[in-house]
Amino acid sequence: MEDIKKISVSPSTSILKTLEVVDQNRLSFAAVVSADFKLLGVVTDGNVRRAILKGISLQSPIEEVMNKTPVTVSPKATAPEILKIMQAKKVRQIPVVDASGVFVALKILEDLLEMKPRDTSVILMAGGTGSRLKPLTDDCPKPLLPIGNKPLLETIVKNFTDKGFHKFFISVNYKAEMIQNHFGDGSRFDAEIEYLTEGVQTGTAGSLSLLPKRPDKPFIVMNGDILTNINFGQLLDFHTDQKAEATLCVRDYEFQVPYGVVELDRERVVKIEEKPVHHFFVNAGVYVFEPSVIELIPRDRKFDMTELIKILTDQKRKTVAFPIREYWMDIGQLSDFERAKTDFLQFFQ
Repeated sequence: MEDIKKISVSPSTSILKTLEVVDQNRLSFAAVVSADFKLLGVVTDGNVRRAILKGISLQSPIEEVMNKTPVTVSPKATAPEILKIMQAKKVRQIPVVDASGVFVALKILEDLLEMKPRDTSVILMAGGTGSRLKPLTDDCPKPLLPIGNKPLLETIVKNFTDKGFHKFFISVNYKAEMIQNHFGDGSRFDAEIEYLTEGVQTGTAGSLSLLPKRPDKPFIVMNGDILTNINFGQLLDFHTDQKAEATLCVRDYEFQVPYGVVELDRERVVKIEEKPVHHFFVNAGVYVFEPSVIELIPRDRKFDMTELIKILTDQKRKTVAFPIREYWMDIGQLSDFERAKTDFLQFFQ
């Protein structure tokens, strides 16, 4: 996904400066936006070359030569719909513009052509009560809280469908009917959705025992309160290449102790280190499992992912880590929710 801020310029930017932006990205493209990021036009290498042929000064503002009526799509447009428009209009990229005219994303032909259909099942855990986000979750389950222009869980589903995944199971409990009413059978989202209804809270892994049948190939499990732009196709390919039984996505976490840390040997001071920084890999809440893992899930009791991973490692079943370099946010606290709303426009459509 392109960083749309890096390919955007203001209408007063000179043609020369805009040309630098065009030359420095893989698309030979720039978007012209207002101060509030509304799309005013687009510029390609061809626009600039035609301006040069007309004798227009490179110091002139880019608004003089930009395409003021570019082809655009709404955030609701599906990948097949966008591909069809690209082919009809003979364009390599299409800006995504919301109802207010704000430039929110860029769809690229090469990226869409790389998408391949996948029969892998995706299980989304959306049954939690979201107690740490009260009062927001008093009347709305956490996965349906709005971030950007759609509910969080809808963004998650779309990120998967954009990479060719279409088979989903959503584990529900708290205010389950609201989630089921929103997504239905999934057809509105280019997906096939079934529901795993938890009679009681089953923990972060227990609802896997509710799958109607054992998967016949690797499957992805993800918490329904995570905002991320991981390339799930790459994740699945990594799992397969590693010949792993389980793949655990991890995120680098840095923690600085705000004091001088003293190392002692009984009463003797051995060393003091001022405000040391510690690095950890933390669980990112996204997993890939082989079908054999289902046999380890107990029925009718709460069972967490930490227990499952411990069993796998204790039994020396191959469990590997997939480090996330992309955007990732666990919507656990009110501060996380507010930050995610700010980040949305930069990283998601």
